[in-house]
Amino acid sequence: MKQNLKNPVVIVGGGIAGLTAANFLRRQNVPVRLFEAGKQLAGLAQSFHDTDGFTYDFGAHFLTNRLAAAVGIGANCRDVPRYGETVWLAGKNYGYPFGLLRVPRFAASGAATQLKSFVSKDEAVSAEEWFRAKYGRALADEVAVPLTEAWSGASGADLSRSVGDSIPGSIAKTLFLKVAGKLTGRAVACGYSREMPEKPSVWHVYPENGISTLCQKLAENLADAIELETPVEAIYVENERAIGVRAGGRDIEASAVVSTAPVHVLPKLIKGSQKLNYLHRFRYRPMIFVNMRFEGRGLLSDVVVWTPENRFPFFRLTETPLSMPWLAPEGKTLITVDIGCEKGDEIWQMEDEKLGEICLENLTPIIKDARERYRGCRVLRTPLAYPIFLREYEADRKRFERGTEIENLYSVGRNGEFSHIFMEDVYWRTLGKMRELMGNLSRQSDDKFEPVESALVIEDAVSV
Repeated sequence: MKQNLKNPVVIVGGGIAGLTAANFLRRQNVPVRLFEAGKQLAGLAQSFHDTDGFTYDFGAHFLTNRLAAAVGIGANCRDVPRYGETVWLAGKNYGYPFGLLRVPRFAASGAATQLKSFVSKDEAVSAEEWFRAKYGRALADEVAVPLTEAWSGASGADLSRSVGDSIPGSIAKTLFLKVAGKLTGRAVACGYSREMPEKPSVWHVYPENGISTLCQKLAENLADAIELETPVEAIYVENERAIGVRAGGRDIEASAVVSTAPVHVLPKLIKGSQKLNYLHRFRYRPMIFVNMRFEGRGLLSDVVVWTPENRFPFFRLTETPLSMPWLAPEGKTLITVDIGCEKGDEIWQMEDEKLGEICLENLTPIIKDARERYRGCRVLRTPLAYPIFLREYEADRKRFERGTEIENLYSVGRNGEFSHIFMEDVYWRTLGKMRELMGNLSRQSDDKFEPVESALVIEDAVSV
């Protein structure tokens, strides 16, 4: 049934969250208009292919068979057969998490901390305190806290304990899922979803033509609703209710507005309310991904190697072809180097060739013949890689979790929710917010919104 809304729902941004929202609403016959400031869709979920046969993403992207099935690209995905992590510490590799637990000082410190927790229930306030209470002082101070500080650019004492929410659950569950992966020969997902259950039947896959395939599928029936190179310059609010936007120099009335804009940008867009001004001080961590090409394969001990020691300019190395061989030509490999920085600083402005040289120099303790194997690099930069959960605005962050406090204005996606969530959770959380939006619109008008989308796809995906 066609809904008789006077005005469309306007969506700001054409990444995974915005396209998920638009796709869902279109399936419910709700009129939508999506405005994307850039020349193409997908945001950070883009894939780049070079003439030498290498595929690059913004970091190493993994999605699950459950998400692929829900979106409708399951048949176009390959299973990821392998995924593992190690930590490089004092010249040695330790498997994560179980190899670290076999280190005597880590095990002893962890055991002492667990015993202490039975006697004292001190509530951790900072990320530093949380890691020490969770893993013991030795493991926290040598591994967890330095890594957290490297990717966030903030002191562990200044970060909120909520940073720990992104860490996978219990050791027992992690072990169970890793054993299931060994038995099935698939990279069973662990720590990649909070909205849906993690189980042996949910594993990592990769679309044959790259991660951007996900967005292409979501946009498949939205061509008439999408306008590229059309930045939204303002979101109009009247009596604490979103009523329209200004996009590409035009004023457009809206029944609701769904924003994927970074939260510190959102208050700059809003005209007619100061409710969200407290979001101005929220910060994101810029990141540089140096995609280094090498002759050979299996140069790292596992797919991901964490480097917590501050002598390294990077904190994570990922050899994606160990998980997904098709991302590099046969006999070659690709190692993605993650470097935290600040937009405009020396690292951010450094030429690609020099960045590659710095990474190469620091890789030699880990890969002895790295220089002889090196075949150049490609560098990707993003000013908005990770939300930084600072203690100074933790109360406001929790306030924003409950909603925008402006009627018919929704903020979705990793940047729009200011949340450490992966693609699958972005998808399910956005669907939940869009169902909430439809319920609110129904109560505000004479239109009764009854779902017309077949539930088959979602139910099948949930049962995976």
